[in-house]
Amino acid sequence: MKARISLSQAVAITLLALVAVLVVVVPMLPGYAPYHQDLGAALLPIGGTSFDGRFFLLGTDTLGRDMLSRLALAGQVSTLIGLGAVAVSLVLGVVLGLVAGYFRGPVEVFIMGLADLQLSIPRVLLLIAVTAIVGPSVVNLAIILGLSSWVAYGRVARGMTLSLREREFILSARVQGASATWNIRQHLLPNVLPQMLIVGSYEFGMIIVLEASLSYLGLGVQPPLPSWGMMVAEGQNYLAMAPHLGLLPSIALFILVAGFQFLSQTFTKENDLEMVA
Repeated sequence: MKARISLSQAVAITLLALVAVLVVVVPMLPGYAPYHQDLGAALLPIGGTSFDGRFFLLGTDTLGRDMLSRLALAGQVSTLIGLGAVAVSLVLGVVLGLVAGYFRGPVEVFIMGLADLQLSIPRVLLLIAVTAIVGPSVVNLAIILGLSSWVAYGRVARGMTLSLREREFILSARVQGASATWNIRQHLLPNVLPQMLIVGSYEFGMIIVLEASLSYLGLGVQPPLPSWGMMVAEGQNYLAMAPHLGLLPSIALFILVAGFQFLSQTFTKENDLEMVA
């Protein structure tokens, strides 16, 4: 019997496929030149042609740079930062959540106290303050965004650990002399990781939005490396004469975030069905 693709799955696949074409296929095209400037071809509209006959599918920016190439490179940068941040937050959150849920007591109080403290501080303000101190760069952004996103993973991992630590297979391993490290690695971690896919797919979209917000404020990716947030900030000054400068990166950002949001809904529904079954 063939498995049917739900509407959320179809939408997620379509949106993420569009992003994949932008960040993977476009850089392989002959005309890919995100840094090439031509002031004579500045502010060309979508489908515009320069004086020397070059065609620009999505037009050009204020310095005559190809918008399609800039969008593709900015998408690669945002995806790289998002994946790096998710990796950092996932590892940190899962480790702290497993430790807090398994050992309980003062360890749990301390770890979850840190989580509550971080949640009490507005995330954007925290990111702005830390980024202003350490300086903006791709690596710094990935680390900072990752360190500020571990709480969601940690709370889910702790909750699952609390429900699993009293199960028979855990108690049996304890009676037979299994160490806490062995129990966490062999029994708890394999049961927790599938749930992290749901959290990770949701958090990835949030991290992309936060990175774009910081870049919009000038605290994210720095020129000449493009960022969707920075492109929106630059394009808002030319909305009257060249609206595509601000609209195209906004649309690209929406497609990427929406794709991962629909993907997280798909994981959530599948998990609910497995629990019911």
